[in-house]
This record gives sequence, C-alpha cells and structure tokens, in this order.
Amino acid sequence: MPNRRALTSLLLGLVAVAALPATVAVAEGTDLLELPQASAAIPVAGLGGLAAVVLARGARERVRRTLGRVGGERSARVGRALGILGFCLALAALIAIAYYQYLVRTE
Repeated sequence: MPNRRALTSLLLGLVAVAALPATVAVAEGTDLLELPQASAAIPVAGLGGLAAVVLARGARERVRRTLGRVGGERSARVGRALGILGFCLALAALIAIAYYQYLVRTE
C-alpha cells in the first residue's frame, strides 16, 4: 500500500510554492487582477505549506513504523522542503503587502 501522505505532502508543497508566482504572473500578464489583488494567494501558499509539512511528518513516521516497506520517504522529504518554502514565501508576501498598505495609508 503506497504512502499517500507522502504524495499528498509533495503535491501540497508544489501548490504552496507555485501559488504566489502564478498569481503574480496572471496579475502582470493580464488585466484580470491588479498586483495587490494577487495577495489572495497568500493564504493558499501559507496553509498549503503548513499542511504539506504536517503530512510529511506523518508520512515519515509511517515509513519509520513500517521499517521502510511502505516507501515514500523521499517524497515526504521533498514535500516538507517545498512546504517550508511555500510558507516562507507566504510570510514574505504578507510582510510586503503589509508594508505596501502602510505606505499607501501614510502618503
């Protein structure tokens, strides 16, 4: 039986990392969004990153419990790394948007 937590962690990590750059690219390339509206992807990246880290922890615990028979340790490790990166991107975007709002209000 495959380690579905590891695969889900990897997919959520990818979503977390890709959410902000994809939204910014849509805002820059089309007239659908303005750049400040792209901040709607911040919760997606943050929550996706946190979920990827939690699932990766569970997946690695399952690998440990089954003595490696279930597999997925590498996927869990990559999912964890991508989850952390996605969460850090969300945090950086949140700080940038907060500073932008501060500058707009003090103008």
